[in-house]
Order: sequence, then C-alpha cells, then structure tokens
Amino acid sequence: MFGKAGLGGLMKQAQQMQENMKKAQAKLAETEVEAEAGNGLVKVTMTCSHVVRKLEISQDLIAEAADDKEMLEDLILAAVNAASEKAEETTSKTMGAFTQGLPAGMSDFFR
Repeated sequence: MFGKAGLGGLMKQAQQMQENMKKAQAKLAETEVEAEAGNGLVKVTMTCSHVVRKLEISQDLIAEAADDKEMLEDLILAAVNAASEKAEETTSKTMGAFTQGLPAGMSDFFR
C-alpha cells in the first residue's frame, strides 16, 4: 500500500509532528491567560497547564466582603473557572492545528 519509502517517509513525518507537538505543549505550559470576576474585583492568572500563578483581590472587595465570605469564595471560583476555560481554549487552538486534516481517530496517536 505505502511501499518501503512511502511508509518510511510517513513515519518520519509522524515523528516530526510529535516533536513539534511536544515543543508546543512546553510553550503552552508557560503561556499565561488571565480572567476576572466581579467586574475585575478578582483576577486570576493561570498557565495553560492550569497552574495558578497569580490571584488578585481588590482591596474594595476585601472591605466589602468582610461579612460575606461566601461571596468572596464565589468570585474567586468564578475567576479561576474562567481562567481555566481560557487555558483550554488556547490549548485547543494550538494543538488543534497539528491534528487538523487527519482521519478520525488518528489524532489520538499524537497525544
């Protein structure tokens, strides 16, 4: 079906694609996304590998939430979840470029 040279070339392309994907994954691990909740009262900076690098809480919110711990927790969760969604979107866009055009099921080979 492929012939000796064709199969070798295909394997070489697959190895190159895998190397490029590893490089992209390493870059994504350092790529940061930022999200906020409560009109910017809580901000989260997270990498695309879901490591939270920074959490900012407005001094105004701290003063206001002194009696409302639950509201503060909800805003922090909302900001973290929004950052997580952005990280997933960024990762999908980046990694999707590698598997675009491959037959169904083949993209799993390169994970």
